[in-house]
Amino acid sequence: MPKAIWNNTVLAESDRTEVVEGNHYFPADSINSQYFQDSNTHTTCPWKGQASYYTIVVEGKENKDAAWYYPQTKEKAKNIEGYVAFWKGVTVES
Repeated sequence: MPKAIWNNTVLAESDRTEVVEGNHYFPADSINSQYFQDSNTHTTCPWKGQASYYTIVVEGKENKDAAWYYPQTKEKAKNIEGYVAFWKGVTVES
């Protein structure tokens, strides 16, 4: 089962991830929300829409904007709407 791990901590775990462009997107109900803080960062993908970000905080260490999600996707990306993906040193193990 895919797990997202950073700083020796499981951030998310699910057997219902969606893989898009090589990234595992985890359902929102599979993240350990105590490690996620809303960020003011936003980016735009031409076919997915506007992404919002989370900063990850584990044991006092911060990984700024290390997770992202699309609150409202464009039509072609509806399968990942609300799902969370990771980068910036967060590893995903299957």
